Amino acid sequence: MPLNKEIQPGDNDELTRERLQATFDTQQMAAVLWDSDLARKRRELAKKVDKLTVLHDSKDMAFMTREEKLSENARKVVQMFAHMADIVEDPSDYAEVFHLSCNAIGHEGHPLAVHFVMFIPALQAQADDEQKEKWLMPALSLQLIGTYAQTELGHGTNLRALETTATFDKATDEFVIHTPTVTALKWWPGNLGKSSNHAIVSANLIIDGKAYGHHNFMVQIRDENTHKPLKGITVGDIGPKMAYNASDNGFLGFDHHRIPRRNMLMRHAKVDKNGAYTKPSHAKIGYSAMVHVRSVMIGHQGMFLGAASTIAIRYSLVRRQGEIKEGSGEVKILDYQTQQHRLFPQLARAYVFMFAGKEVRELYQKVLNDMEKGETTLLADLHALTSGLKSVVTHLCGAGMEQCRMACGGHGYSRASGIPEIWGVAVGGCTYEGENMVMLLQLARYLMKAVKEAKKGRSLGRLVDYLLLPQDKHSLIGRVPQGEYGPHLAAFEHIARRQIFKVADELAKLQDRGMSKEIAWQKKAVELQRAARLHTRFYLAACFHRKVQSVVDGRIREALADLYHLHLNYELLDMVNYALEDAYLKADQVDFIREDMYRLLETIRPSAISLVDAFEFTDRELRSVLGRRDGHVYENLYKWAKESELNRADVRQADLQTV
Repeated sequence: MPLNKEIQPGDNDELTRERLQATFDTQQMAAVLWDSDLARKRRELAKKVDKLTVLHDSKDMAFMTREEKLSENARKVVQMFAHMADIVEDPSDYAEVFHLSCNAIGHEGHPLAVHFVMFIPALQAQADDEQKEKWLMPALSLQLIGTYAQTELGHGTNLRALETTATFDKATDEFVIHTPTVTALKWWPGNLGKSSNHAIVSANLIIDGKAYGHHNFMVQIRDENTHKPLKGITVGDIGPKMAYNASDNGFLGFDHHRIPRRNMLMRHAKVDKNGAYTKPSHAKIGYSAMVHVRSVMIGHQGMFLGAASTIAIRYSLVRRQGEIKEGSGEVKILDYQTQQHRLFPQLARAYVFMFAGKEVRELYQKVLNDMEKGETTLLADLHALTSGLKSVVTHLCGAGMEQCRMACGGHGYSRASGIPEIWGVAVGGCTYEGENMVMLLQLARYLMKAVKEAKKGRSLGRLVDYLLLPQDKHSLIGRVPQGEYGPHLAAFEHIARRQIFKVADELAKLQDRGMSKEIAWQKKAVELQRAARLHTRFYLAACFHRKVQSVVDGRIREALADLYHLHLNYELLDMVNYALEDAYLKADQVDFIREDMYRLLETIRPSAISLVDAFEFTDRELRSVLGRRDGHVYENLYKWAKESELNRADVRQADLQTV
């Protein structure tokens, strides 16, 4: 039996020949990417969705209006939950439900997306036991549909500046939720516009005229029977967006709307009936829902980049263009070094982003378990790590997907390629759940604190303990036997450590001259962002290393190691100026890295199709004519184009007015 399990009768002969070159079992690689249990569940639920016609599109989403998209996905999400017990093994397993949604609905959203991704996790992390008993089961059983309303029209990432207020009224034992200005309108929450009847609302807690900062409150916003907005509440849709146009992102305003005191989520912070306030054990403990989303989105971004890489690499094996040797006939465009250089590094990034996503989700779960015991030591580490990864990964994914689109030539610009939809969804991550530049500066603050601790000789956490290690003056890249990549990873470490200490010293010098801490920080903001970015890229490289080392199967490990080594070379060349500044690397070593990268492109080329097939994306997930599993691109591209509304009539009335 072929090692590549995607081969089927009737496929494009070009792709079949490529797949027969597989040196590893694609299902075993899928188990490394997703973990074996989830990979199996993905395959099984995909087969079930194929058989359930009620979950199929009534027509291609690319040809739907926004109203049609919203209605179509609302219809499908109802059917999805009606058949949930027959499709997934554990309906309470977020990962299973998410992958079912990807197969049945796609990536542009649906009326229950935020309900599962943010609303329920926020209840689980921030509601006390009595509140969970009241709201969690109804939420899980869809008796109430919720969203997470934090961002406002005038403020997003700067949580301290949120204007919505929750003023405690002792006389009635209620909170009065109010929107004092137009900029205080909640703006952007997904599924708020038309779908949700409840919201977890972030508001500035006020007791006896004193502000205690933002806290979360459970607020019913629509009548559960009529679905009309409740008195004192203004709610609606914010309009079309670059993507996610099957999601009703909304606005929300309150006119002195009253809720019971016990509607404040009180697992950590508390207010009693006399107005006595009990603060949480950790200042950032209320960020758990936001950190949860960041921890999940890292892996999702890797999945998006993996999908774009799959489309571009499959198409590059079908498309022939030009000759390498005159008279030898047109070649597959993936045979060109330029195409390999464009796509294979993006594939490597997709792999490591998925690995990093798994690591971070495991750390998040550990932090949650620790918080149950009153332990918050790792919360600051998790917040810093997810801030850096969120920024770096979303940026690199957006840039990488654009490379995938352009690698498909003109057809990549068509919605038929599937890349515009995936790209539009993915790049939203650059701004939602924290603006990327601000996220880097949040990580930078954590790093600057670590430097201070390191200079005092104190121990550091696992994420930054490398700052305690001595710095080597020169790299050993190209000075050790061929095939040893320890010096490459050491170079990532050196580059990150040097930039972190460099900017810390520069900040100290400015403050020694009398400059305030705040102004000094502003003067060095770009350098601080660089330090955070380089630290994060070192973490990613180290994560890739850990994953390769953990793989037992020799053939899987060899294929994964090739991607890892390509990643090291490609990313080092992207950061090489930092290593040249202090002569850590010499020119001949840079040449060595570059030539080794070119060698690895050739090594990976025969396995490229199997490396993308290992994601096991279904055609329903990709929604791409160019990236079809069977490789029958051109006849289906023509068929797709004929579905355009403009082709319903040979001559439109409007055409007659212009000729």
